[in-house]
Amino acid sequence: MSVDPHRDPTRGVAPAPSYTPTEVLLQARGIKKYFPVRKGFVKRTVGQLQAVDGVDLDVFKGETVGLVGESGCGKSTLGRTLLRLLEPTAGEIEFDGVDIRGLGARDMKTMRRHMQIVFQDSVGSLDPRMTVKELVGEGLRIHGLHKKDRDDVVLDVLERVGLNKEAAGRYPHMFSGGQRQRIGLARALVLQPKFIVADEPVSALDVSIQSQVLNLLVELKQEFNLTYLFVAHDLAVVGYISDRI
Repeated sequence: MSVDPHRDPTRGVAPAPSYTPTEVLLQARGIKKYFPVRKGFVKRTVGQLQAVDGVDLDVFKGETVGLVGESGCGKSTLGRTLLRLLEPTAGEIEFDGVDIRGLGARDMKTMRRHMQIVFQDSVGSLDPRMTVKELVGEGLRIHGLHKKDRDDVVLDVLERVGLNKEAAGRYPHMFSGGQRQRIGLARALVLQPKFIVADEPVSALDVSIQSQVLNLLVELKQEFNLTYLFVAHDLAVVGYISDRI
């Protein structure tokens, strides 16, 4: 069957339900992320790349905030900085009433159970040497859940994202792009987070698959009472899934 490359990927996707903000889950003030620019044989620092420069953001519990912009404008960098996957150059980040910039490594590890990310690159973000069960269960292992309980949780989450138990023993290269993105979603969900940064989760997928993943994101948000920061460059997609842009 041929696929029209110009077809709207949001066709068949239910618009995000209307949402009334109540309680702030994540608050960011003055967030900056600069990267050093190095040149020469000794890699001397000659300047700074200002990827994110003074962003203020409030995300309320239960909503989806859309972050839209052209490629290279710093969207993904902001999302990763809010989770402290990248350390901010400056600014304040408060999550669920806790100043996470002041947390040490141990406390931040605990906090990460509540803050997860789904990456755009479903190939590069999934270790090809690990089975799906190992990939999805890795966070549970890090947080000390017993293997038997871990396996049960993994199988349950895989079913929630539309993958059967046979998928658990397979490797990432055995799946399509849409299926790999479901694996990424399962990996994010397995720790029962409150907040997920969805970093361009459908932009690398065929148009025919994008609506399936968007519908799944909406369903999972309702089922797990999630809050999303949805990062994308496609305004139509962001407009359909987001409560605010």
